[in-house]
Amino acid sequence: MEKLEDAPKFRFWKSQLIANGLTVNGVKDHFIRRRHNGEVLFAMLELDADTPEGDKIPPVCFLKGHAASVLVCLIDEQTEEKFVVLVRQRRISDGSQTYEHPAGMVDADDNPTDVAAREVGEEIGLSIAPNELTKLNPRLWYPSTGTSDEAMHYFFVEKRMSREQIMGFHHQRMTNDSEFERITTVVTTLPEAHQLINNVNGLLIHFLYLKHVGDFETMKLL
Repeated sequence: MEKLEDAPKFRFWKSQLIANGLTVNGVKDHFIRRRHNGEVLFAMLELDADTPEGDKIPPVCFLKGHAASVLVCLIDEQTEEKFVVLVRQRRISDGSQTYEHPAGMVDADDNPTDVAAREVGEEIGLSIAPNELTKLNPRLWYPSTGTSDEAMHYFFVEKRMSREQIMGFHHQRMTNDSEFERITTVVTTLPEAHQLINNVNGLLIHFLYLKHVGDFETMKLL
């Protein structure tokens, strides 16, 4: 079983604290959730650390590590109409069924691009190679700097296919018992996806993608 202090996500987080001038006096773990193989997945930590200014840093950290999120755009090869594939699953934030883009944790020494490609295959059933993905953010972005170390990698992939093939990805049931996942895939347009999604990562990736491809007309519809 992996010890907290040996977990790559813990070691990276602690190294960042030190690199940014903090003096780490101690870390207490209140809860650790592990994968089936014993690796640390999440941890609720209490940090005792001093800032360079002589203050105490707020002590609570939900250790999650890095994650990769992918906007999957399927383009009708006849009409050029674009669709995105979302995953619908129940989430602990409010207990509701939420709509999200395929995403997954970047564990241990995984390459974020490899993780992104793998998650697309596992969550929506589309096989892609890592080199088909385009990175959307130049460096790590932190969605919740006050309470978590979680850092995001955003990607997109575009695939051209027939309308029949596109709709073949609609309402697939994808299950991962070891991760307590009950996923249903949803094919929709990007403006419709923007109305369905209520998490910041999902909304942000829409703007990043549309800016990257220069589709400012669709951006106006969001």
